[in-house]
Amino acid sequence: MTLLIVDDHPVVRDGLRGMFESAPGFRVLGEAPNGVEAVSLAAALDPDVILMDLRMPGGGGVDAIRELARTGVRAKVLVLTTYDTDSDTLPAIEAGATGYLLKDAPRDELFTGVRAAAEGRTVLSPAVASRLVSAVRAPGNEPLSAREREVLALVARGTSNREIARELFISEATVKTHLTHLYAKLGVNDRAAAVATAYQRGILG
Repeated sequence: MTLLIVDDHPVVRDGLRGMFESAPGFRVLGEAPNGVEAVSLAAALDPDVILMDLRMPGGGGVDAIRELARTGVRAKVLVLTTYDTDSDTLPAIEAGATGYLLKDAPRDELFTGVRAAAEGRTVLSPAVASRLVSAVRAPGNEPLSAREREVLALVARGTSNREIARELFISEATVKTHLTHLYAKLGVNDRAAAVATAYQRGILG
C-alpha cells in the first residue's frame, strides 16, 4: 500500500515515514510540505492514500482535498491533524476526506485507519465522530455547504446580494436561496445574526 505524507513539519514527516516504512505492507512514495505540492505530487505519484495535515502555510489541507476531488485523483485522503474543532473537521469531510484521525492516535489505530481508508471506508477518531454526530443532531447546527460558507464570508464583508451574485457567477435568486438555507442551519433570521453566530461557532475565522 502506497502513501503520500503531507505536513509542514519535517520532524512529523520523518516520524511518519519511519513508522510506516518499518511496518510490513506500507511504502511511502513521497512527502509534501503543503497542500499545493500535495496536489501535484498526488497526480505524479498516484498513491493509494494521502495522509493530510490541515493547517499549513503555503496551502492548507481543505483546499488541497477539494482540488484533489475536483481533479479526480484516485487516492483516498486521510486527514491526520492535531485539531478536532468543528471548523476544521466539517470542511475537511465535506471537501471529500475519507477519514479524520488525530496525531495522538496510537500507532496501530493509524495503520488500521490507513488500510480502511485505502478500501474507501470512513475512518473517524472517536472524538471527531462524536462531534460530527452532535453537529448533525443539534437543531440549527447543520454544517454549511462550501458554497453557503462562501456566501456567508461575502456577507460578513458587507457585500450586497447583487455583488455576491456577480462575484460567484450565480443569480441573485440563487444567492437568496443560499441565504435562506444558511439562516435555517444557523437558526437565525437575518444577515447580522448569521455573521455573529458564524464567528461564535468558528465557521468564520
